[in-house]
Amino acid sequence: MKWSGRGEMHTLRHAEAMGLAIPLSGNALFSGFYLNEILSRVVEPETAYHQLFFDYVSALTELAQHSNPEPALRRFELALLDSLGYGVDFLHCAGSGEPVSDGMSYIFREQQGFVASLMKSNNLAFTGNELQALAARQFTTADQLKAAKRFTRMALKPYLGSKPLKSRELFLLRTRKSTQ
Repeated sequence: MKWSGRGEMHTLRHAEAMGLAIPLSGNALFSGFYLNEILSRVVEPETAYHQLFFDYVSALTELAQHSNPEPALRRFELALLDSLGYGVDFLHCAGSGEPVSDGMSYIFREQQGFVASLMKSNNLAFTGNELQALAARQFTTADQLKAAKRFTRMALKPYLGSKPLKSRELFLLRTRKSTQ
C-alpha cells in the first residue's frame, strides 16, 4: 500500500486486493454501508485492530450468503464492542456471580453488568436465555435477535454519539419506497 498527503487526510495511491470482492446487493449492501459507517465513527485512525478486520470480512461474507442480515450485524457489533474493550459478562449475574438462569430476568446496569430483576418489560431487561445467546453469538429465535439489537444499540450509543447514522436513513428510505 502506498499513501501520500499531510495531516489527517491521506490519499491511497496504490493497493492490492487481498482476495476477491464480496458481492453485496439489496439489504446486504445497506448493511455493509452500516458496518462501514459505525467503523468510521468508532475506530481510531491509524490504530491496529487485526481481529476486528477479520470479524468485518466475516460479517461481509455472511451478509453476502444469507437473506437475513440481522445475525451478522449483531455478531459484528459484539465483536466491535470487544475490540473497544467493552467487556460484558453475559453468563453471570453481576450481583451474585451466579450463572444466569434461562427463565430469569436480568437488568443491564452500566459499569456493573446484568443483575437479577423481577422486571420483564423494561427496555433494559433481558432473559437468561437471551443473555446466553448473546454470549454464544448464536441467535436462533426472533426474541434473541431483538434482544441482541437492543443491547448493541444501547452499548454502541456512547461511541456513536447523537448524530444519526446515514446508513439507517438510507435503509428507511429504501424500505418506504419499496412499500409504496
